[in-house]
Amino acid sequence: MKVPVYTMKGKASKSSATLPAAFEEPVRLDLIRRAVRSSRANRRQAYGASKEAGYRHSVSWPGKGRGMARTPRKNGGSGRAAQAPNTIGGRRAHPPKVEKEWEVKINSKEKKKAFRSALAATTQEHYVSARGHVVPEKVTLPYVVDNKIENISSEHEGESITKRALSLLEGLGLGEDIERSTDGKGIRAGKGKRRGRKYRTPKSILVVFSKSNGAENAFRNLSGVDVTTSKDLNTELLAPGGDPGRLVVFSEAAVSALEKRL
Repeated sequence: MKVPVYTMKGKASKSSATLPAAFEEPVRLDLIRRAVRSSRANRRQAYGASKEAGYRHSVSWPGKGRGMARTPRKNGGSGRAAQAPNTIGGRRAHPPKVEKEWEVKINSKEKKKAFRSALAATTQEHYVSARGHVVPEKVTLPYVVDNKIENISSEHEGESITKRALSLLEGLGLGEDIERSTDGKGIRAGKGKRRGRKYRTPKSILVVFSKSNGAENAFRNLSGVDVTTSKDLNTELLAPGGDPGRLVVFSEAAVSALEKRL
């Protein structure tokens, strides 16, 4: 499968890049979602209640025959109940335990097939549009850009590298997708807003380089944009939340490096 190579000005050049055979893999939505679920579950950190939670009081119970509930009371004469689950400041009846296993297993062959399926979905416009991406008319997905994109942070010193990256993406017709992500940013529903993740930002473009050399700094401040290398590319980046069809921009060298990996 051949796709045109775009210049740094966003114009299609006369040369073309040949994508690896994995980009023609049938899209298996079930495997993609299993792989993403496994990836997210395996990152979860074990947590549980402290062994001392609810036991930080000096308590006693005077015994039967006093017309008093069989609940531990704080020492000191106050008579206030403590320690039991039904008391203020008491322990939880069934707290979360560190021993719980969050891991979700997936076969290695299924994991590899899910990755190839997620790659294939990036070439199909109906999957990309279904994710909400703004796709310009008459383009061949995914985008492949000249290798100069990997040196974007070293050229034209004195100019903002983020502005340089934004002008490149706008030249490719992808400026609207970044605006969609910027406008879609909002406050998360529920308790999550109190836990260090107050804002939810829609995913935008994924930029893939052949190696990490500082060029990722030019794109990291753009709303919803993720940057990775061919080596670190995975199913979750290609299909955030388990929904395939990420709008991807590869460098020419990244496509070659990806072919060696597959």
